[in-house]
Amino acid sequence: MSTPALSVLDLVPVRSGQTSAQAIASSMALAQHADALGLARYWFAEHHNMPSVASTTPPVLIAAAASRTERIRVGSGGVMLPNHAPLIVAEQFAALEALAPGRIDLGIGRAPGSDPVITHLLRQSGTTGDVERFPSHVQDIAAMVQPDGATVRFTSGGEYGVKATPVASGAPAIWLLGSSDYSAQLAAAHGLPYVFANHFAGTGLERALDLYRSQFQASETLAAPLTFLTANVVAAPTAEEANDRALPQMRAMARLRGNKPMRVLETVEEALGAAPDAAEQPLIEAMRQRWFIGTGDEVRASLAAFAAQHGVDEIMLSPVAGSYDGEPLDETPGRTQTLDLLVA
Repeated sequence: MSTPALSVLDLVPVRSGQTSAQAIASSMALAQHADALGLARYWFAEHHNMPSVASTTPPVLIAAAASRTERIRVGSGGVMLPNHAPLIVAEQFAALEALAPGRIDLGIGRAPGSDPVITHLLRQSGTTGDVERFPSHVQDIAAMVQPDGATVRFTSGGEYGVKATPVASGAPAIWLLGSSDYSAQLAAAHGLPYVFANHFAGTGLERALDLYRSQFQASETLAAPLTFLTANVVAAPTAEEANDRALPQMRAMARLRGNKPMRVLETVEEALGAAPDAAEQPLIEAMRQRWFIGTGDEVRASLAAFAAQHGVDEIMLSPVAGSYDGEPLDETPGRTQTLDLLVA
């Protein structure tokens, strides 16, 4: 069984006693470490107004990570397009491509990335929040980031050229992301690479991949379907430590699923010392069945089998290992350890 290539999805987690600055510093160090380990890509998510997530602005984090790394691809997983004007997204990623030529991925999603109140605040600019125009907005961005740019044609006659940057020498790779049939079918129809948000969605992976592959139509940029899998992963020297380090994120996800108030991630000790919640426990047990938790050898074998089962040669890890009380606030030892054990 072949070993899949590994990548990283980072939400820039924030734990007890940690500032945003320390959380971002720890993620930048992890990106550098992933680069040194030879991992394929490093993506930042977009979430808003969540106490435990500092990944609010992927382009800013991508620029910071690109400047600290040498070879790894860096990108968004993803930019939530209805929150942004397509031209602004195109300009941001054209600038990133100029900053790190040949290393930029623009992953695009359709979800809001937050609750209804924050979604309203993000979309006060009007047409930015027009979800129904998502397919045409994706096409607009794909055209504007190309060296030739896009052309606006007026109904009254005449044309107007639009370029995301004046003299582009390359363009970021565009991926469609999602957790529903819609995004899989849209990616297939437009001949784009596609990633199903398996780390977040509980079900639907098999159907989404089947729809994408069976309906795929070749495009100028992609001749055959291209996809990989995302997975929540914790690896440690012992299974006991791995399970302990997984608990803070599991409890946070259970609170989210249960519509309970969110807070910063607990430390391992805080999570272990918390009183069991009867409503959360079934959710945590369900996660334990879907996540990849164990020793390095165990997780490596499980990931290889997972990749083979679904016919992919890359897995994007969401390293969700929590931290112990005494571990440095500007580092992420559990997540670093996870990568080390899976690459060993």
